[in-house]
Amino acid sequence: MNTGHDGSMGTLHANSPREALQRFESMITMGGFALPSKTIKEMIVGSIDVILQAARLRDGSRSITHITEVVGMEGDVIITQDLFVYDIVGEDTAGNVLGRHRSTGIARPHFWDRARYYGEEKRLADALERAEMRNEGEEP
Repeated sequence: MNTGHDGSMGTLHANSPREALQRFESMITMGGFALPSKTIKEMIVGSIDVILQAARLRDGSRSITHITEVVGMEGDVIITQDLFVYDIVGEDTAGNVLGRHRSTGIARPHFWDRARYYGEEKRLADALERAEMRNEGEEP
């Protein structure tokens, strides 16, 4: 993640975006690096923009349950904010979970400047606006 290449993706097993960050910090520590906790957290904040949390639902299916951005730090705490969460709204007659992804209403995420750098701010703004309209029932 710190090789000078912009962009990487990885998998980490955790039950929530917050737990993923804690596990990431633990894995760095287990790697034998004797760094202060705050330094490790600063490295994580500098390396991770977005966490996609997938979970197995009670019917056995899997869904993305959170799209969470890493915003920064306040003191020794990594600050995150959910952009989208998965709401379970019920079950069908076969017991399959029914749900939908709901925007939390963040219109300008922390990584906006990065999207602008790559010329993607218009597409990002359009996607966030469409998501918000779905929340309000204006679009299917």
